[in-house]
Amino acid sequence: MAEPIDEYFTATISALSAPSAADKDALHGVSVQLCLDVFDAQLGSRHLDLAARRLRSKNKGYYTIGSSGHESNAAVAAALRPTDPALLHYRSGGFFLTRARQVAGSDPLRDVLLGVVAATGEPISGGRHKVFGRYDLHVIPQTSTIASHLPRALGVAFSVARARKLRVESPWPADALTVCSFGDASANHSTAVGAINAAMHTAYQGVPVPLLFVCEDNGIGISVKTPQGWIARTYSGRADLRYFAADGTSLPEVLTVTAQAAEYVRAQRRPAFLHLRTVRLMGHAGSDYEPGYRSSDEIAADYRRDPVLCTARLLVAAGVLTPQQVLDAYEAKRSQVLALAAEVAELPQLDSADAVMAPLRDALDDAVTATRTAATEAVERDGPPVTVAQAINRALRDVLADEPAAMVFGEDVGRKGGVYGVTRGLQAAAGTARVFDTLLDEQSILGLALGAGVSGLLPIPEIQYLAYLHNAADQIRGEAATLQFFSNRQYRNPMVVRIAGYGYQKGFGGHFHNDNSITAVRDLPGVLVASPARPDDAAAMLRSSVTAARAAGTVCLFLEPIALYHTRDLYDDGDDLWLAPDTGAVVPIGSARTYGDGRDLTILTFGNGVPMSLRVARRLAGRDIAARVVDLRWLAPLPVSDMLAEARTTGCVLVVDETRESGGVSEGIVTALIDHGYGGALARVAGHDSFIPLGDAALQVLLSEDTVEAAAVELVAARR
Repeated sequence: MAEPIDEYFTATISALSAPSAADKDALHGVSVQLCLDVFDAQLGSRHLDLAARRLRSKNKGYYTIGSSGHESNAAVAAALRPTDPALLHYRSGGFFLTRARQVAGSDPLRDVLLGVVAATGEPISGGRHKVFGRYDLHVIPQTSTIASHLPRALGVAFSVARARKLRVESPWPADALTVCSFGDASANHSTAVGAINAAMHTAYQGVPVPLLFVCEDNGIGISVKTPQGWIARTYSGRADLRYFAADGTSLPEVLTVTAQAAEYVRAQRRPAFLHLRTVRLMGHAGSDYEPGYRSSDEIAADYRRDPVLCTARLLVAAGVLTPQQVLDAYEAKRSQVLALAAEVAELPQLDSADAVMAPLRDALDDAVTATRTAATEAVERDGPPVTVAQAINRALRDVLADEPAAMVFGEDVGRKGGVYGVTRGLQAAAGTARVFDTLLDEQSILGLALGAGVSGLLPIPEIQYLAYLHNAADQIRGEAATLQFFSNRQYRNPMVVRIAGYGYQKGFGGHFHNDNSITAVRDLPGVLVASPARPDDAAAMLRSSVTAARAAGTVCLFLEPIALYHTRDLYDDGDDLWLAPDTGAVVPIGSARTYGDGRDLTILTFGNGVPMSLRVARRLAGRDIAARVVDLRWLAPLPVSDMLAEARTTGCVLVVDETRESGGVSEGIVTALIDHGYGGALARVAGHDSFIPLGDAALQVLLSEDTVEAAAVELVAARR
């Protein structure tokens, strides 16, 4: 079935007559060849959309969110350099085709169609998603349907200059600008608002941030209209954000204004906002019934503003093409695209879970191998016994000394040295370019890390409290975790996110400073979750995480128990048994640590549960119960082999979990044991399904040593 916009274009051009005299000023000084090149990209983008719908109707294609009405973004690409990193939203077909024309060796029409049919030959994701991305085009793939890629774009722009300042090799030229595109509806999303604010905040301080925001304003988000004039009112006239506007129906205007915007950003190293007025044709996607929420007059009015039609009219008016030549080019492009569509529709797709998960598996394998190698090569050293906080500080000093690309940043981490003093002295030692404070916005902190990671840097951001991570969890879930998967590991965003968390701290109260929920990060494919308890493990596991990030591009979440930061004693006041020296060791990923050799009971635990369980084990010995305590250390992936070995040694397992009973870590531990054939006695204790209140009331819902001891006694008695 023919699309109305397709028929409208053909009928309108067929009704045109060649002008008696060419309008020499129609192109406003823009070269004829450039206009023809952009028009070719616009035609290609339009016919890719039509072919995608045709493939879907035949159950051969899987993606119908198109670029129709947004083809003016082809002119945006033409005004930029192919080495400018680009983070594009899903209506960027014209941009992608123009960028590909600037770089030899690609077949962009085929590339896009390979994505539409989810073929394994698709060059960026290998059939895992339909995205606009290609490594040699400097187009970083984005899968978001909103503006969640804007914080990363800010990080890329920031890192262009920061990598040069640190003399670290970067994939981007020193004078590159970063471009990111998004829609008018997405401009209202917190990630967009936060990223734009952070860009202005950075520029206000005189820090280079060469970032071009491109808002493609088609006036509607799926079915909800954007108030007329809203984007201009919101983003024009901002002191630290230069505003440019262009009408997407005018090719010369888009080329000229974009060139002006790019020149401003490139020369001034400051952010700019390009407001590109577009239209949306053929609805939001193939399944969208547009007449259900838009009148026929509104739809017809947009047909007349079709950028492909407007460019064709321009070329006819300028005497560059005749109407018949336009139609010939249009139909030739249709034939080319349909022939490619027929070819790729028969190509193989991913056919097994193993094939789908290959990037995740390979990344984890590389990370495990790298940390095991580092563990064998580590040169141990002597040192004084230190606390967990001091051990992390010392490890960070080592990393900053050994890794020129490493940066430590977050709220209060600089001169103050963090809320708990963990980063104290690092800025003085490494300099303000490598250890610095950020604005108070977790989305921007993680976005900066994401952008730095793809730009040759090694970011170590801090999230001040575990509860604050939830303000920006999608920067980990939707952006960081997916990049290797959806780029087939061509792009990586290595990062080690330090997060202060868990319960039991006494300095602050309430659930925002005592948070024992890590459910949001436990099931993220490809993300490592480290949870040290002892000082020596904290330092060694931080080195492991940095090694994994550097060698495999891994995203690692490093959970630091606040209550153990400055703990010195284990059993009695003044015993100093929770101090340990940082020996320079490295802990292999997926390896647990066992305390004791009791034959009656295995206690599997982590974090604050480790010293709690050790104290309980001492009390159990007085009841003639010999227990061993296993610190899991790694929560993702769990150290399953070590868990099973220690569990089978005693045949009696108690899981001690300081997180919540529902959605807590113990659910995964118990399931892993059963799935791998453990058949012995098994029980678990965990925190209550409650938020943590203020003061001593917190002890009513957090796991206690008395609860652990009672459960251990009951379990062993039942087994005996």
